[in-house]
Amino acid sequence: MVISQHSSFIIEEPLSLEFVLQAIEQGKSLALKNLQGINLSQMDLSGLDLSGTNLIGANLSGANLLRAHLQGVDLRRANLVDATLQGANLEQSYLFRANLAGCNLEEARLEGAKLNLSQYDAQTIWPEGFNYKNSGAIGPGANLSGAFLSTANLRGADLRGCNLRGAYLSGADLTGANLEGAALSGASLSHALLTGAYLRNAILIGVELQGADLRAADLTGANLEQLKSIAGADFSLVQGLSKETKALLCSHNPQDLGTWNAFTRNNTGESLGCQIG
Repeated sequence: MVISQHSSFIIEEPLSLEFVLQAIEQGKSLALKNLQGINLSQMDLSGLDLSGTNLIGANLSGANLLRAHLQGVDLRRANLVDATLQGANLEQSYLFRANLAGCNLEEARLEGAKLNLSQYDAQTIWPEGFNYKNSGAIGPGANLSGAFLSTANLRGADLRGCNLRGAYLSGADLTGANLEGAALSGASLSHALLTGAYLRNAILIGVELQGADLRAADLTGANLEQLKSIAGADFSLVQGLSKETKALLCSHNPQDLGTWNAFTRNNTGESLGCQIG
């Protein structure tokens, strides 16, 4: 046994998979157990008592948790992709950075659940009337104005129509992310990885792009006015830049245009094809 950093609580070492599978088969409660990092993908856990259990980093993708008891469960960084949580009790649960893509949460109880930085997608099913867009979770249409997402792993994330005004995304990995129509005015994207990102019709007014990697990004219809800095930004092979937008970018000061991207080793002005006199 090891002593928790939270003073007097004694936390057991993670239970073995063999023990857990036996308990599940016998229908025994696993409440308050330590199942950190366990792989229960595709398992039938319907109705199981997992309240207060440590499931940090657990793989529960495709698992059946229909009407499971998950009050106060710790699901931080857990993989819940395509899991069935229909009718489950998730009151006071911790879902920080959990992956909820394709998850069915219909009729689930989410009172007091901590959803900050968990990720959902268009296939995630939420309880009727639940205000998931303002829950702190990340996904299409989410309200993340001013959110601190620096260095976050958002590769391939569905962020269509998100409100990311003033958000801190410096160093974030947004490779291949879908940011169509996202509002990013005033956001910091310095040194962010936006390779292949879909930024059609995104609003990027006043954004900080210093050192950003925008190679092969789709900027069709994106508003790039009043950018704070593009020094070291790499626009190689970007798609959809209008002549007007390209001219606007090339009008930045020669020092910015002459800066090299430390990661790609490309020069900003050259990546845009600017004629620097």
